[in-house]
Amino acid sequence: MNKWLAFALAAVIFLTLHEGAHALIAAIYGEYEAFHWSIFPQVIFRTPVEERAGIQWALISGTSNLVTLSLGYLLLVLGQRIARSQSMFLKASIYYLTLIALLVDAINLSIGPFIYGGDANGIAVGLGISRYLVQIIFFLILLLNRELVAQKLFPMYTVKTEHPLLRRWVQFKKK
Repeated sequence: MNKWLAFALAAVIFLTLHEGAHALIAAIYGEYEAFHWSIFPQVIFRTPVEERAGIQWALISGTSNLVTLSLGYLLLVLGQRIARSQSMFLKASIYYLTLIALLVDAINLSIGPFIYGGDANGIAVGLGISRYLVQIIFFLILLLNRELVAQKLFPMYTVKTEHPLLRRWVQFKKK
């Protein structure tokens, strides 16, 4: 039960940071209109998708992803300290938050656009580049982050898995 509660807390923190960053940056540019709840929370913007142009859309769409990915890297760096904590709930919550922060937005920007569009389109429009370029960059980040999870995060929290997507793929030589 505590593991599920820790996971739920981590997911709520992640979604709050992600969508909150969208809302904050959109409000700065006068684009925030509303918050919509469906399966996941979503910020609604004033300008219709087909009329969006300008660097602000890269910031509105991309800042939230940078915030959560950066959080994942920060928590990974601080993970050794946290993993030694006596509080199992704290350790589980931070473990799940690190895992989610490292993987979800990398998936959101690399694979997600094939399914639901999303932030990659706003980043591409704002930067004046192909959405596919955004997807390729974040797919490479996804592969890197997946390897960080397998080689750093899991051992740090003594998590073992045989799942082929979560086992290490690259073997580094030890010095």
